[in-house]
Amino acid sequence: MSKILVVVYSYTGTSRRLSQQLCSQMGWQLAEVVEDRPRRGILGICRCVLDSLFRRRPAIHYDGPFPRNFDAVVLVSPIWLGRLAGPMRSFVARRRDHLPDVAVISVAGAIGDFAAAAEVADLVGEAPIISTTFTAREIDDGTCAGRLQFFGAALNGAEATHAAQRGRMPKAA
Repeated sequence: MSKILVVVYSYTGTSRRLSQQLCSQMGWQLAEVVEDRPRRGILGICRCVLDSLFRRRPAIHYDGPFPRNFDAVVLVSPIWLGRLAGPMRSFVARRRDHLPDVAVISVAGAIGDFAAAAEVADLVGEAPIISTTFTAREIDDGTCAGRLQFFGAALNGAEATHAAQRGRMPKAA
């Protein structure tokens, strides 16, 4: 079994709840990206919009484990205007040289066409080995559980295959 780190940024708590559920199901470790300047009220929402439009990278804080010590990192982040949330963009840009294989989970307000996985690929120079999107409704009503379990199993399988192709074995859990 691969050693997986889940890194989450959550503006409303929805992405955090999904990440906690995934880690609980799979036995993976969780770490969180926190903004230096929290978003509140209408001005916070405006900052979300501006971060997305201009692909800004706000100041963040990360105290989690070193990502390179894992076989893969799952990035869990909300989608803002179809793009990766600014704080997760900051994390990926800062840590791109220290990220092993990457998987992406996008959390959206509704179903649509999102570019988070492509944006992560642009930042790290390699496509995520697996990506998916969950809606806030699925997370709130609990219907995400089966798909989330499937994602975890698929990532374990994809990581094992990817590691074998690279000629390395996944680290012991």
